[in-house]
This record gives sequence, C-alpha cells and structure tokens, in this order.
Amino acid sequence: VQLQASGGGLVQAGGSLRLSCAASGRTFSRYGMGWFRQAPGKEREFVAAISWYDGSSTYYVDSVKGRFTISRDNAKNTVYLQMNSLKPEDTALYYCAATILGITRIIKDYEYWGQGTQVTVSS
Repeated sequence: VQLQASGGGLVQAGGSLRLSCAASGRTFSRYGMGWFRQAPGKEREFVAAISWYDGSSTYYVDSVKGRFTISRDNAKNTVYLQMNSLKPEDTALYYCAATILGITRIIKDYEYWGQGTQVTVSS
C-alpha cells in the first residue's frame, strides 16, 4: 500500500483544515487507517484511527476529541481527518498510516506510512 497525504497548510487558531490520505491498490478497505503527528523536538504521537472495511470504530487521542473527525471513503481509497477549532499546539507534521490490524492506537502496529503534510496553526 502506498499512501499520499495532502491538505496541510497555515491556518489561524480556531480555523479548520481537512487532511486527505490517498491509498494505492484495490485492498484499501482491508486496512485500518490512522493519523499521527510529530512536532519539532517531540516524538511522533497517535492522533486518530478508523477501523477497516466500514470504519464503524474510531479512536482519538484525548486532546483532539470533539475537534477532529476521522473518516474513510473506500470507493475513493481515501481517509480523511477533519480538523476544527485548531490550536497552536496542533502544529505538527501529520502522517497517515495503514495497518493490517482492524484498528489500533499503537504506532508500531502500522506497516505502511505516507509522507507527512505540515499543519501550522498561528495564534
């Protein structure tokens, strides 16, 4: 699976962005998908995950609950991260990833990674 993330940019605090992650291949629905982020000088951290096939289960890190929404469109081989009410502390390089496991928060469980897309939130 090859992943291509896009949609990052510069936004003011309180604004919104939608990240997209397009996947290659015909088996996209078989993969659980996740979003992670890495700020300068910090370790990569889990942000959100969605279960394989129908996306009926989702996980979020506490700091984004109620503000971010992960979703998937299997017909388009794409997973999205809608980010609302953005804060300066959301500034990071955001990565999408795929796992053969159903759904997981654990970074080591993800086998495939896209390149990052930069999100910068100004105060």
